[in-house]
Amino acid sequence: DAVGKKLIAKNFAKAINCELGLLDSCDQCSSCMKIEKNQHPDVHFIDEAGGDSIKIEDIRQMQKNASLRAYEAKKKFFIIDNAHKLTAEAANALLKTLEQPTKESIIILVSSKSNLIFKTIISRCHILKFYSFERNRLCEILKNDYGVPENSAHFLSYFSQGSLGLALKLKDTEIFKEKNKIIDEFNANRKTATFGLLVKDRQAMRSILNIMAAWFRDLYLLKSGIPQAELINLDRSDDLKKAASSYTFSGLDDAINCISDSLLRVEQNVNIKLLLSNLALVLKPEICN
Repeated sequence: DAVGKKLIAKNFAKAINCELGLLDSCDQCSSCMKIEKNQHPDVHFIDEAGGDSIKIEDIRQMQKNASLRAYEAKKKFFIIDNAHKLTAEAANALLKTLEQPTKESIIILVSSKSNLIFKTIISRCHILKFYSFERNRLCEILKNDYGVPENSAHFLSYFSQGSLGLALKLKDTEIFKEKNKIIDEFNANRKTATFGLLVKDRQAMRSILNIMAAWFRDLYLLKSGIPQAELINLDRSDDLKKAASSYTFSGLDDAINCISDSLLRVEQNVNIKLLLSNLALVLKPEICN
């Protein structure tokens, strides 16, 4: 999931319609810039629009647009995101279009759950599978193509588990600063393992738990002798080395299991104060240095 499928679809639309006639997009011409901003009149993005499904009305509108001549593009594009959310009626309507496509249009279905798409639709598509990036490769992409600083690029490539889409979503947030704030708060209160005023709601709790999961994962790997370059929080390697001596492998196992269990319980609307109390007992160091 979030490995860049929709991004590739958009870039394909750019490349085909680029005004410079290159084999790739220039990202500077009017066509490329309009597609990037989702403002091109001939490149349409279709999804569930905040609902639970893509409905037949959405596909009928797509069919209507496909029947019209392009305003300015060489090829009209219809990119259906989360195609597995097509209703049965919408899928059947789409099937008719796929059986008799117009020469001027290209339809792209994007999905992380292709097993939920009708086999009759799958059989009429060219399948292109995507996989997560090797983390060092993703780090280089973030640095060279998106100008992300090295420390942040390393963290994002590991924290996103090689997912380009997730890394790009996070790169414009305060995630790097936020994760260090959470780690600092934890280290400042190691004997009680509390997070002060950082927990404002369930979303904040999820963020804290994911960041602490990465922290304790690093502690475990560092204690196991894994190369330092494999740390998610490479920028905090000195702090990790200091903290590693405070835990046994058994204690780290308990901490990681507790964090995983807490993530599940957050989704079940369990009282956050109770979760914090339990975390305080399990995450605190066994040996106070």
